[in-house]
Amino acid sequence: MIADAQFRAEMELCHAYGLPHSQFTGAGDGRWTALDRAKAMAYLAYQRSVCETCGTRAAEWDESQGGDRFAYVAEPYRCVGCEVIEMEREHIPDGPDARGLKIGLRPREAS
Repeated sequence: MIADAQFRAEMELCHAYGLPHSQFTGAGDGRWTALDRAKAMAYLAYQRSVCETCGTRAAEWDESQGGDRFAYVAEPYRCVGCEVIEMEREHIPDGPDARGLKIGLRPREAS
């Protein structure tokens, strides 16, 4: 799972659509085999090992597990969508009226 980016991508799609991997690859009839279930459980374990914030796994950093303390270099980048959300957030007052308020993006309507 870790070394095979193509397989991870396939399992991500299978997870999203609720498909057994054998059906995704055209080899199955839609029923979940023992191997399909094992692949799904392995993918779940992999997902749980990935940090939700940075997208890396602890083992990638841990030298005792074959990782490297300097496995990645931080690199700033700008997401314009997040920038727009943060700009809108500046207009929300503090206090009870802001509790639970979420800001999302929707496509601008064509004129």
